[in-house]
Amino acid sequence: MTPAGEYLRLTTATLRDAVRDLCARDASLSRLVAQYGEPPLWERPEGFVTLVRMILEQQVSLESAATLFTRLDASVAGGMQPEPILTVGVHGLRALGVTRQKAAYLVALAEHVTDSRLDLPALSTLPDDDVLVALQRVPGIGPWTAQVYLLFSLGRPDAWPPGDLALHKALQHMRELEHVPSSREASQMADAWSPLRAVAARILWHAYLTQRGRKVP
Repeated sequence: MTPAGEYLRLTTATLRDAVRDLCARDASLSRLVAQYGEPPLWERPEGFVTLVRMILEQQVSLESAATLFTRLDASVAGGMQPEPILTVGVHGLRALGVTRQKAAYLVALAEHVTDSRLDLPALSTLPDDDVLVALQRVPGIGPWTAQVYLLFSLGRPDAWPPGDLALHKALQHMRELEHVPSSREASQMADAWSPLRAVAARILWHAYLTQRGRKVP
């Protein structure tokens, strides 16, 4: 059992080893890596700003979310930090182009951080399940956002974002399925890759984006 505070975080070296491990176990993943190469170690900073961006990214493209974040960060005095967001409030965020729902989510996140209901620095010392519970106490942070934070910001090797359409389409292509798998079907397929589901997700995303000539912003 891994001691508290020493949970595995992927590095360039451990990601490479994990990719090789998965390729030895799964011929389909091995073919993707042979065709498209090993996935990069995509990372996002830990902390409040990353969660703000992830909320903005829900149900929209990464590009449009990035554009909105840049505009908000320049327009809100003090930037997209907890206290400035609380000062602006839901109405102020809506006036800057944020939907009513996402504005409420951003304010709720700021409230949870400022009153210490969500201790962001402590998340890196917690096991995966505890991180997911802590994050999902915040309105607007569901399983997908929590798992994406676990995967990209904390670098955990076994995260799997449920309902991620790009992963589902990549699975359909890799397994030559007649239909795009549902979230439940995709999660069941991913179970075979535990405890390296996040590494498999990186391989699938890398193949999906490369096929389309795209990169993660």
